[in-house]
Amino acid sequence: MKLLFLACLSPKTGNCTTAKRISYTLDFRTHIESAGHTCELRDAADFKSSAEVASLIEQKPPFEGAIAIHLFKAGRLLLDIQVPFGVVFGGTDINEDVKVEQKRAVMEQVLLKARFAVAFTDKLKEEAEVYMMSQSNKIYIQPQGIKTEVATSFSWWEFLKSSGLPGEGVEDTHVFLLVCGLRRVKDPLYLLEAFSEWHTENPLAVLIIIGPKIDPLFTEEVEAITKRSAGVYLAQERSQEELHAAMRKSFAVVNSSVSEGMSAAILEAMDLEVPVVARDIPGNTALVQHEVTGLLYSSPQEFVSMSKRLLLDKELRDRVVKNGKRYVREHHSLDHERKAYQKLMDTLH
Repeated sequence: MKLLFLACLSPKTGNCTTAKRISYTLDFRTHIESAGHTCELRDAADFKSSAEVASLIEQKPPFEGAIAIHLFKAGRLLLDIQVPFGVVFGGTDINEDVKVEQKRAVMEQVLLKARFAVAFTDKLKEEAEVYMMSQSNKIYIQPQGIKTEVATSFSWWEFLKSSGLPGEGVEDTHVFLLVCGLRRVKDPLYLLEAFSEWHTENPLAVLIIIGPKIDPLFTEEVEAITKRSAGVYLAQERSQEELHAAMRKSFAVVNSSVSEGMSAAILEAMDLEVPVVARDIPGNTALVQHEVTGLLYSSPQEFVSMSKRLLLDKELRDRVVKNGKRYVREHHSLDHERKAYQKLMDTLH
């Protein structure tokens, strides 16, 4: 079966190799092809209308089905196609776009026409049911499968130095690594003022922000503010394997997003046995149980308080690391995800 796979790729990721940053996209493609399907991955940004996608679908040999990630940005482009399709909620579609009436109307059409829809969490499914007219029985819950790979040649000292930290004494630094694409929904500036104040009290505590520069204007703002924020640094984007190596060497991985579908960085940190300190929002609370698999905070001041606890309480640190690793192993298996998507592909025949 020939499938069109339409996803919202970062402006810097124009092909399947660089699409590794969107981990669930690549994982899904692998799962689909392992079931005997062929899949063509295309960026939703390359198409101006659903008519263009419909024309692509009809090219010889024609596509026999399609999948879209993100109900609005990608899903709306499938409304004119004449082959069956499924959709995967992206997170911001259900958490943010659904609040805009015009977008919600389009997403309802997509959901009604789709053979199936996938939500990463129970909460995302519930939100879709609250905000949109939907057939609940076609929305399946399937968490992301997680796999981490650490670069063997990674130099922690070089990473810290290239991020702007002074060369001396970096071995004793407690690095809180904020992993996110530079765009407003990830809110990387949320913690900066409070963290800088803490850094003046404890110079060993530093915050490093790392991720692709998705929004150019916002990136300029982040660069300007981090330069004048004590103890806060902006690292150059790294390969997925180098990022995982940096995560594993960090004291904790931080999430500060306004909304999340399912944060791959949180799950990767758990898999790498690194403590997670995450903002208390629905997408994160679906993964992080406070003081069990990680720590949750509701304000910058609470983040600092939780981080201080993590530094001082080894028992707490060991507990969240152990439980986080177990949680990922039990609930985010690649094998379980693969089987689930293979079953869903059968509904497109």
